[in-house]
Amino acid sequence: MQFAAVVSRSKIPTPASTSLLAKLVFSLQSLRSSNGPVLVSPSPSPSPPSGNCVFPRALGFDRAYHDGRPRGPLWRGKKLIGKEALFVILGLKRFKDDDEKLQKFIKTHVLRLLKMDMVAVLTELERQEEVSLAVKMFKVIQKQDWYKPDVYLYKDLIVALAKRKKMDEVMKLWEDMRKEDLYPDSQTYTEVIRGFLQAGSPADAMNIYEDMKKSPDLPEQLPFRILLKGLLPHPLLRNKVKQDFEEIFPEQRVYDPPEEIFGLR
Repeated sequence: MQFAAVVSRSKIPTPASTSLLAKLVFSLQSLRSSNGPVLVSPSPSPSPPSGNCVFPRALGFDRAYHDGRPRGPLWRGKKLIGKEALFVILGLKRFKDDDEKLQKFIKTHVLRLLKMDMVAVLTELERQEEVSLAVKMFKVIQKQDWYKPDVYLYKDLIVALAKRKKMDEVMKLWEDMRKEDLYPDSQTYTEVIRGFLQAGSPADAMNIYEDMKKSPDLPEQLPFRILLKGLLPHPLLRNKVKQDFEEIFPEQRVYDPPEEIFGLR
């Protein structure tokens, strides 16, 4: 038998490898002795112990196939974006510094997209932090016949702008959102308040805070704590937020660091 010759010439001294080879020879002899067709499928048993024994994979057992596509969330996300949407994303990024060519590209290609493709382009531009292009895409969506006010479309775009510290554009979208009688969720309030505090505008942060108190949804703790931390250099504003926090969340406590640490005295 040729396979027996290969086995006899192999240099595998370990008893475990010899036992495994014997099992393989026995299984092959059993398959050859059967009269019907033979179907061999990968074994669900765990892979053999590591070492020099590579015969099972060489004989076709436990074979691993890979078609070259990326695995995981990256590929699943790409499949949700159609070819036309990908083409539009590349075109918008290509002409973003030339307003004339950009407007022409929007008229000839962007306006031809279906609803789901437009939303996919907007989401992908936000993910790539192309926030200026995302704002233009959102304005295109607002002019479509199928558009209906959606707080989540506003939310994702406002959060993306706030993280890039483009607070002027945040306020424009905020005003449009309020005109459409939409209230953001706690995450949106938190990111906008954080953005204004990082930009050195505590007054604007307080304006967003006052708007949050008018929201029909119950406030959460996170935006309060962001304000309490960011307003340490402004004790009067901080005391006001602290009083509101203790009234809304009576079981929670606010940590007050020594004032001399922050130079308040």
